[in-house]
Amino acid sequence: MSDKALDTGNGTLANKVAGRILIVEDEAHLAQGLLFNLQAEGHETIVAGDGESALDWLLAKREPLDAVLLDVMLPGIDGFAVARAMREAQNYTPILMLTARGRPEDVLEGFAAGADDYLPKPFELSILLARLKALLRRTQWLRPASVEEQPTGQPGTPADVYTFAGKTIDFSLLELRAADKHIRLTLMETELLRHLVRNPGRAISRSEILEQVWHLHEDTDTRAIDNFIVRLRRYLEDDPAHPVHLQTVRGVGYRFVPEIEA
Repeated sequence: MSDKALDTGNGTLANKVAGRILIVEDEAHLAQGLLFNLQAEGHETIVAGDGESALDWLLAKREPLDAVLLDVMLPGIDGFAVARAMREAQNYTPILMLTARGRPEDVLEGFAAGADDYLPKPFELSILLARLKALLRRTQWLRPASVEEQPTGQPGTPADVYTFAGKTIDFSLLELRAADKHIRLTLMETELLRHLVRNPGRAISRSEILEQVWHLHEDTDTRAIDNFIVRLRRYLEDDPAHPVHLQTVRGVGYRFVPEIEA
């Protein structure tokens, strides 16, 4: 975080989405700067200085949290491993990764590990707060509520549910449901599925996915996309080795086919 980002004003808490935030950062001055600024915004904050302490909070104590600010470069267990352990334990607390490793390949690795957003250092406080607020708002949307209680156009409306071939993707709840399984999706898995579903039958290039789904330059290594597709096939396909819904278009990318072709 830059020195400028450590400065804070004493504005009102009106229209702010406050939450309980775990800060995982091994550099003490950065952790204290985040702690000070987030508390000034009305958030309750906890600080963990390494990956082991973070996992103790997240998986052993199972303390309720609304978001995790997770540094990647940690002593011992790094941030990628923390994120993977959380998701494998079916802990879907939103993760905002903070790191000096801002290469596109690292961003994709963070998304593959289960991160919901990624912010390279140094960053401005206003940008971090905006990203955090977006994650907290999504958490509020995911809390149980009837369709009537949810605003038109927000998650929870019928437009956020897509059914095909006996399977249902609920984009608002980040879930895939079928007769024999119920799978929680990461935000990036959900966004990739959303893009594919919006373009049924069309061959979608890897560069299009990088630019339009993950907002990365097209010269980024595309192997991470292939890994995402492999994982999605495990969710969607009856026989992932012979996919019928997420088809490979050789030399281009992938195509989503909702119904099995004769």
